[in-house]
Amino acid sequence: MIAVIQRVKGASVSVNNKIINSIKKGILILVGIEKDDSEKDLKFVANKIVNLRIFPDKKNKMNLSILDINGEILSISQFTLTSKIKKGRRPDFGRAMPPEKAKIFYEKFLKELRTYNIPVKDGLFGAMMEVSLINDGPVTFIIDSKIKKDGTK
Repeated sequence: MIAVIQRVKGASVSVNNKIINSIKKGILILVGIEKDDSEKDLKFVANKIVNLRIFPDKKNKMNLSILDINGEILSISQFTLTSKIKKGRRPDFGRAMPPEKAKIFYEKFLKELRTYNIPVKDGLFGAMMEVSLINDGPVTFIIDSKIKKDGTK
């Protein structure tokens, strides 16, 4: 499971030129689900996101988590994060979980995030979406549940 997280001052998601969800201060998550992802991956990524200290304290040091600032989350499913682009010129999406299974898995991920009592909003799974954000920093991190503590996959 791969998540690109961005600290934002605000973000929104639109479908067919209509805003379907938006947040103020918090985290925008782009989520890629791979076919071999498990509940362990889901819980790891959710826990990492809500506890990662990426918001500034009074001394402007990244010491606060989204829990500490009472922020919001906007989560967007994005299968393109699972692509392999090392060979050739066309992305290979063979690692992506099939859409039917991925939708159920993604909904479990949202449910897990909500167990932390954080407002969690999302886009429309499988739809062509437009995501707007005001990046705060910019501060962006990539979380890959398959990367080990030593940095290898």
